Amino acid sequence: MATKRKAAKKATKKTARKAAARKSKQHVYFFGGGKADGNGSQKNLLGGKGANLAEMGLIGIPVPAGFTITTEVCTYYYDHKKTYPKTLNAEIEANIAKVEKVMGKKFGDLENPLLLSVRSGARESMPGMMDTILNLGINDEVVEALAKKTGNAKFAWDSYRRFLQMYGSVVMEVEAEAGEHHDPYEVILDEAKAKAKVKDDSGLSAKQLQWVVAEFKKLIKKRSGKNFPEDPRDQLIGAVNAVFNSWNNDRAIVYRQKYGIPAAWGTAVNGQAMVFGNTGKSSGTGVAFTRDPATGENVFYGEYLIDAQGEDVVAGVRTPKPIAKMAKDLPKSHKELLKIRKVLEKHFRDVQDVEFTIEEGKLWMLQTRNGKRTGFAAVNIALDMVKERLIKKEEAILRIPADDLGHLLAPIFDTKGEKAAKKVGSGLPAGPGAASGKIYFSAEESVAAAAKGESVILVRQATSPEDLRGMIAAAGILTTEGGASSHAALVARQMGKVCVCGAHNMTIDYSKKTLTGNGVTLKQGDELSLNGFVGNVYKGGIKSSPSQVIQGLIENKAAAKKSA
Repeated sequence: MATKRKAAKKATKKTARKAAARKSKQHVYFFGGGKADGNGSQKNLLGGKGANLAEMGLIGIPVPAGFTITTEVCTYYYDHKKTYPKTLNAEIEANIAKVEKVMGKKFGDLENPLLLSVRSGARESMPGMMDTILNLGINDEVVEALAKKTGNAKFAWDSYRRFLQMYGSVVMEVEAEAGEHHDPYEVILDEAKAKAKVKDDSGLSAKQLQWVVAEFKKLIKKRSGKNFPEDPRDQLIGAVNAVFNSWNNDRAIVYRQKYGIPAAWGTAVNGQAMVFGNTGKSSGTGVAFTRDPATGENVFYGEYLIDAQGEDVVAGVRTPKPIAKMAKDLPKSHKELLKIRKVLEKHFRDVQDVEFTIEEGKLWMLQTRNGKRTGFAAVNIALDMVKERLIKKEEAILRIPADDLGHLLAPIFDTKGEKAAKKVGSGLPAGPGAASGKIYFSAEESVAAAAKGESVILVRQATSPEDLRGMIAAAGILTTEGGASSHAALVARQMGKVCVCGAHNMTIDYSKKTLTGNGVTLKQGDELSLNGFVGNVYKGGIKSSPSQVIQGLIENKAAAKKSA
């Protein structure tokens, strides 16, 4: 009997310990100020973004302070009818206080306000598939406080209109409706730019941006039936919900299915202090790769914009500059970036895809992750890193996924056929290979045409995550805006799709379904050809030839036979 009592007592203690462990389980991890609760080895728990932010901070890279809500909270959220662990709110508040201390600002304050970015972060990188919200914490009062604190009203109102556009679209689900060819927010912005007679958003004055903010609020109220939330805490709750919900949006599901990512993994959520690249000429933002992701060449490769925020580069709304030109525009920050490039490659022992922001001359790193690359680049990078003794030969072989080898077999155009073809435009060669097909201007029409057996060229001003199904279905992708770091380029490289980005000498008329370049107007259903090796765009179809690899094998075989 005594033995049974002892066993029962022991079992009770064990159960109590388990309960205490569950009760004290950490759901939110801090990073910033050279400290971090987590590290780079915890990608399963913190997601790739959160783990790498923590790791960068620990090795002395300048990272804005923030916190990561773990992937386990995402699993809990879906397992418990979209509710959260009871301690989550308290943990978030405690970590906001830590961020405030490191950054010297306060969330929702009317003297020195702290704004946050809220981003997803799965174990495996899923670029653009889930939701992001920037400039969170701003409202009608905070915008005035931000303008007063910085002495830059234009910057404050620009940040406000950006937040409204993202929050209205992502959280309040006010987006383009059926029959609309353009984003309703962009329609308002285009009207403001036309009135102001300026080319892009950065040319709008504080007063003009105030008008944009008012119009955005009217749009949100009219289409959602709800007022935009002014309370920063309410905004944060809405944003966290939106990121977790986006784990199961259509594009994320399609992406996971394509790349075999289990739904059970979930995503983390990263809340991070905003740093601003849109405060003027001494500020900017960019995306870069520590090596060329298309060819594998050992050069710092990327793009940046002056007086902009990160979404401007990725979305392709403005045309960025090559990273090399930053040496002239922002020489101090460019020099720092080159040093950080070396540190990151040595530490992570792989090509890194980084995001950065420069605020009034101060460089901040917002993300690093293993860079997506073409099959050509994967082979070249692996060989170079063996030579540089960053990795061993055995690891180099494992660095090249089987799917990537298919990129090496990408066809090329028949030389005579390409010379005879009518060139109608050119852009950046974002995805190597050669593709011919019929023009389609939407993801839906591309999918339908491909299902009928047609070869499709998806043509867009700039692609977005909503275009994913069309990108998968297409043989080639052409955009008239954006650059090498745009959504189209990033996704096309990963998929091994032929892609030409930023064909600025070409124009699209969605209402008429036409593409015009070099005096030639093509309609939906007309043939178009893309040379993703050099970025050329041609009217009509062009006969393709086997890849250079296959041609080399044929030539070698013929030579061997002849010598025998």
